[in-house]
Amino acid sequence: MIRRAPTLVAVVGLLFAAVDQSILAQTTLFNGVEVPGVVIAHSPASTGHYLASPSIVIMPNGDYVASHNVSGTGNPYTRVYRSTDRGQSWNQISTITFQTWANLFLHDHDLYILGTSKSLGNLVIRRSTDGGVTWTTPTSAATGLLKTLTSSYAYHTAPVPVVVADGRIWRAYEDNGGSGEWAYYHRIAVMSAPVDSDLLNAANWTHTNLLTSNTAWLPSNGFQGWLEGNAVVDREGKVVNVLRVDVGRGKPEVAAIARVQDTSTLTFDAAHDIVPMPGGAKKFTIRYHEGSDAYWTLASIVNDDNYIARDYPRWIRNTLALLRSDDLRNWTVERIVLQDLTDVDHIGFHYVDWQFDGNDIVAVSRTAYPDGLGGAHNYHDANFFTFHRVVGVVPEPGVAAWLVIFSLLGMIRRNRESWRSYGPGGRCVCQPEPSSALSHHSEIKT
Repeated sequence: MIRRAPTLVAVVGLLFAAVDQSILAQTTLFNGVEVPGVVIAHSPASTGHYLASPSIVIMPNGDYVASHNVSGTGNPYTRVYRSTDRGQSWNQISTITFQTWANLFLHDHDLYILGTSKSLGNLVIRRSTDGGVTWTTPTSAATGLLKTLTSSYAYHTAPVPVVVADGRIWRAYEDNGGSGEWAYYHRIAVMSAPVDSDLLNAANWTHTNLLTSNTAWLPSNGFQGWLEGNAVVDREGKVVNVLRVDVGRGKPEVAAIARVQDTSTLTFDAAHDIVPMPGGAKKFTIRYHEGSDAYWTLASIVNDDNYIARDYPRWIRNTLALLRSDDLRNWTVERIVLQDLTDVDHIGFHYVDWQFDGNDIVAVSRTAYPDGLGGAHNYHDANFFTFHRVVGVVPEPGVAAWLVIFSLLGMIRRNRESWRSYGPGGRCVCQPEPSSALSHHSEIKT
């Protein structure tokens, strides 16, 4: 059963919602529990199988196609789903074995999925010419086997975006060839191929050098590794790799910006390109929106509501926020879109992938949430794969003008409580001080 929040009827109320969380409030009643968003898939914690690596694309005909992998299984696999009604309902259309940590993307009207063959495996890409129902098999360097693991290192990635620039398609990835433990062992790189080339042919892809990180880049050995980079075109028209950064307990969240100098060269200036970013300690997807001339992301942030000094920021994933930046260096939280403070150990809205759909954002989430069956194993090991719609991220020009007028008149006030009134494709559950509901985490990574 899908439930929508009541529609605001007052004119001022409608305008207020458009500024401060005008989000299509939608939940799914699942075993008596109101689960935020549209539930696409569910896996009870008792199975030991967890839903991860959400990705979504909008097909040329308007259909949505989404994917997730299933972890905790012997052989890794990814499930692919389609919605023909703008996300209200979903049907599984395929299962891809030996495919994980992958993103979907469109190129020349074909659908691709790029990730690894297993957790820390080969780097592989597949193509579908029928909207995700059937897929090619990466059996060789000519058919999608882009990089092969060795006895010294293997490959890591996530559902991160591709970007087209300078006649090439670009994507970030990592290997685990560095020293030390997760996440410090990740070495980062960016690969690219001509836009008119066969993307399944490994010979068409050029790879930059690999870069390792250094704990001394932040005080008190605070820089603990980087991973899951976003290939983005910056304000100077250059491709950069904006990365998640793992930091120490109670430390502020940051991101790192590595710079592509040419198809073979990636550089990093630690003194200049470690930037504050809410949610930077967890995976995020950055996309540029031409209409607003800004960069946007959905990130699982740490704020005053859920901050726990003893915890690693990567452990805290129960508050999802919409962020905006004009330059990839300065990020502003535009709104809180999902939040549940009842149990930070077992609730998470994270690894969100998303696309612009007109003025809205459509997103899929790796969601750990109560399910009437004992709930998620923990915040990290998600039991739900959910769809969400964030409405009116970029208001129509006429609406935007009225909003400016009302704002100047003081008729609309932005405050933290109103931010929690709406949730993207779901509800926001607001509770009293979270400290009473929180318990200490055990060490969990990724």
